[in-house]
Amino acid sequence: MPVSLTRPLAPEPYAMLPHVASFELVSEDVRHGEPLPDAVQAPPGGDASPQLSWSGFPAATRSFLVNVFDPDAPGVSGFWHWVLVDVPVTTTSLARGAGAPDGTRVPRGSFHVRGDHGLAGYEGAAPPHGDRPHRYYIAVHALDVERLGVTVGAMPGAVSIAGVRHTLARAVLMGTAQR
Repeated sequence: MPVSLTRPLAPEPYAMLPHVASFELVSEDVRHGEPLPDAVQAPPGGDASPQLSWSGFPAATRSFLVNVFDPDAPGVSGFWHWVLVDVPVTTTSLARGAGAPDGTRVPRGSFHVRGDHGLAGYEGAAPPHGDRPHRYYIAVHALDVERLGVTVGAMPGAVSIAGVRHTLARAVLMGTAQR
């Protein structure tokens, strides 16, 4: 069955979680609510994770969890494009391309888990051709633990559930993409 262009938008994913404080997240690549640049989209785009910088998180923060999620992907569970775990509290920015699958550009002590594309590392936006614009939520979660307690083999949804239990505050940017 082809993708319907009239199916309703999925709910905003973080609105359904317990309310937490927010802090500032900015990017040289992504502007909230605007189309994602080719550099962070799947091929023929550059397929590089976006540059991110954050500030204003709670003093009790011990680490960060970074993820990119498309709630509008066909199916019932959306699509995880990137999950970076155990980012040290001393890290307040990630360079464009930090999500490279080989893991060499992530902060020491942090690691990727496999996204829904089956590989560790970032996968750029790739909505189905002809579908309406998809929303890509880029979130940095300030956590109250240094280590989330998940392994590199954890699934993105399990990491998200573990993260909710330890989130002090969350910063979110949302970009869109359509093919």
